[in-house]
Amino acid sequence: MENFSLQWFPGHMKKAERLIQENLPLVDLVIELLDARIPLSSQNPMLQEIIRDKLRLIVLGKADLAANVDDSLKKFREENLSAVAVDAVKGTGIKNLIAQAKSIAQSKTHKLAKHGAKPRSARVMVVGIPNVGKSSLINRLAGMNHVRIENRPGVTRAKQWIKIADGLDLLDMPGILYPKFDNPDVALKLSWVYAISDEIHDLEPTVCKLLETLAEKFPEGLIERYKIQDLPADSYELLNQIAVKRGCIRKGGVIDTYKALRLVLADFRAGKLGKVMLD
Repeated sequence: MENFSLQWFPGHMKKAERLIQENLPLVDLVIELLDARIPLSSQNPMLQEIIRDKLRLIVLGKADLAANVDDSLKKFREENLSAVAVDAVKGTGIKNLIAQAKSIAQSKTHKLAKHGAKPRSARVMVVGIPNVGKSSLINRLAGMNHVRIENRPGVTRAKQWIKIADGLDLLDMPGILYPKFDNPDVALKLSWVYAISDEIHDLEPTVCKLLETLAEKFPEGLIERYKIQDLPADSYELLNQIAVKRGCIRKGGVIDTYKALRLVLADFRAGKLGKVMLD
């Protein structure tokens, strides 16, 4: 989007990068959690460099909000990456995720056993951009086995091992991997899914671009939600019509633009505007 830009703070990246690098030796597998609505834009291009030869499993979260999920999974698999889709809220796909993680990690645990190490569970770490659903996924995984937390040598009090299945442990730790959003198009999509705080950019052009994109690619959701049969070509006009339809009006009949902007964002993020694929 023209003139759409966001500031980037490299200190955040360095802190997250350092945290992951420090803990990588403790795990056998990295689960990279992506947003199924923006499976490419929610990737961190530096992650592969950080994890290097560590085993990796792609997980498309919030799959219930996304269109063409099977196509996305196929693309990752064509790149020789294991990939699964989940809905952490409802639990859909979680058993498949666990089975895939155990299967992939077995190559590491079996290798250790062959060299005389004591048999142990496979250990995994989850990384992902802000608001991608990491906490929901971890809570869902932990709930599968009633959250057993263990203290282990070399693990500080800030880290916890959670047994999520027989033969599979999750390293839960503070901090997440932040994306570097120097691409305006990627930054825009990250702002739509709230991976970037609403406080650091102008909502009006952001939301109007979202409406323009949805009207072009997924108009049915807008029509059904807001009961506007003929969507105007101008996204600002569409925003005004939505404001009128949903009662975003201040005293004197003035349209409450900010309220309408927040409404559209909330509806989109909750999946009330239909399933979408924005990459």
